[in-house]
Amino acid sequence: MRILVVHGPNLNLLGKREPEIYGTLSLDDINGALEALGAEFESDLGFFQSNSEGALVDAIQQAPEKYDGILINPAAYTHTSVALRDALAAIGLPFVEVHLSNIHRREEFRHHSFLAPLALGQICGFGLDSYLLGLRALFNHIKN
Repeated sequence: MRILVVHGPNLNLLGKREPEIYGTLSLDDINGALEALGAEFESDLGFFQSNSEGALVDAIQQAPEKYDGILINPAAYTHTSVALRDALAAIGLPFVEVHLSNIHRREEFRHHSFLAPLALGQICGFGLDSYLLGLRALFNHIKN
């Protein structure tokens, strides 16, 4: 099983960016933990991060050629991007939306997700565990 992990804008700054909200782990730390969990499932993970909405759309559109599902932290595009929503709807791969922080406890503009209505589920507020729980859920969904 192959899963694409997509990280949205500003997640390349993890570890430096507002650690009181996003924690102190870097994106490499998160990817390393996901890779270790993926190995337990005998899954291959691919990773993609971009600050560009178009590059994220391109990665999503190409995913069905190589992947069985997507784990995505769309970051700020969660609340604004119809393009990401439409790309995920178009390809039809199962996906789980994850967030390090609890977006529902933050500013009101962060409460809405354009992706959540299409996702298998949304996991937020658990830091790294949001990603790990999301990967487990996606793996179990695809496997079954």
